[in-house]
Amino acid sequence: MARILGIDPGSRITGYGLLEFSANKVSYVASGFLKTGKGSLPERLRVIYEGLNGIVREHQPDEVAVEQVFMHRNAASALKLGHARGAAVLAGVMEDKPVAEYSPTQIKQAITGKGHASKEQVQHMVRVLLGLAETPQEDEADALAVAWCHGSMRQTQRRIAAAGAVQ
Repeated sequence: MARILGIDPGSRITGYGLLEFSANKVSYVASGFLKTGKGSLPERLRVIYEGLNGIVREHQPDEVAVEQVFMHRNAASALKLGHARGAAVLAGVMEDKPVAEYSPTQIKQAITGKGHASKEQVQHMVRVLLGLAETPQEDEADALAVAWCHGSMRQTQRRIAAAGAVQ
C-alpha cells in the first residue's frame, strides 16, 4: 500500500489531496486547500510551506506528487506559481519524501482520459472515481487528480517491472 500526497500549487490557493493505493483499490484519505491571504509573496510562500509540511507530518505520505508549472499568458504569474511550487516541493523533500512532477496534460489524461479536459470534468471524475458525496473545490480536485496520476503511473511501472521479471 502507498499513501500519496498530491499538490496543486498556487500563490493564493494551494490544493492538497491524499490517496491510498493498494493492489486494486484507491481510497480517499483527506483533501483541502490552503489560502495564503493577501500578504507579500514571501509571507504566502511561508504559509504554503508550513501548511504542507504540517500535512506531511500528520498524514505521513510515502510519496509526494506536484503539478508542474506551465506558462500561460502572464510571465509574472508563472514566476509566482513557480515559487509556490518550490515551497510545495520543499515541504516534501524536507521530510525525506520522494517528489514526482507531472504536467497538467498528464494529470488530466490520467483522471479523465483527455489531456485537455476542463476543470469541471476533472472535478466530476475525481468525485466519481473516489466515490465522494460532494464535488471537491477546484484546487482540491486538482490535487486529488495529481495524487491519482502518480498512483496510476506507479502501479503501471510496477506491472511493467513484474512482467519483465517473468520473461
